[in-house]
Amino acid sequence: MEKKFDQLSIHQKLEKIIEEMVEKELHLKDALKEFEKIYIETASKKYKGKMTKIAKALGVHRNTLRNRAKCLRVIKKI
Repeated sequence: MEKKFDQLSIHQKLEKIIEEMVEKELHLKDALKEFEKIYIETASKKYKGKMTKIAKALGVHRNTLRNRAKCLRVIKKI
């Protein structure tokens, strides 16, 4: 019997999502962009938009975070 999605490891969850993306022929560039955008948005919500905390949690410099957010049009004021 297959495990419920919430019982799977992160790796297993990503494999299932990636299988669907490959099936739909989503380009790697688009998949990475979408992942990065959602990742930054989620961290921004958790840390209430505080740039230094978000950058530290994501393991990047705050200037890098600001530039990526701007390129991805994640949030207007990060």
